[in-house]
Amino acid sequence: MLDTIRFIISLLLTLGGLFVLLSGVVGIFKFKYSLTRLHAAALFDTVGIVLMVLGVVVGTGFNLTSLKMLIIIGILWLTSPVSSHLIGRLEITINDELEKDMMVLDQSMVQHEKEGD
Repeated sequence: MLDTIRFIISLLLTLGGLFVLLSGVVGIFKFKYSLTRLHAAALFDTVGIVLMVLGVVVGTGFNLTSLKMLIIIGILWLTSPVSSHLIGRLEITINDELEKDMMVLDQSMVQHEKEGD
């Protein structure tokens, strides 16, 4: 009985992660501008992988391998938002036609980023 419950929870987490990953891939191909693609990639990367790994952890049971997978989740939660932020900032800095690609509300902030002050 307990194995069946653990299997169902593992299945739901893994299927949830698969759904998030697939919808993120569709978002990457659907969006036209690089910052919106980056946003979709950052979200599905973090949430989808976490759900998939948690599904594997629940399915295999809690042991040393599960601890390693949970450490990987922690590292992903720290590195993925930082790398997405740096890539987005680079796009704002080097794209001279930013106003053509998207609506810029604060032009002074864009100039501040480009000048590096």
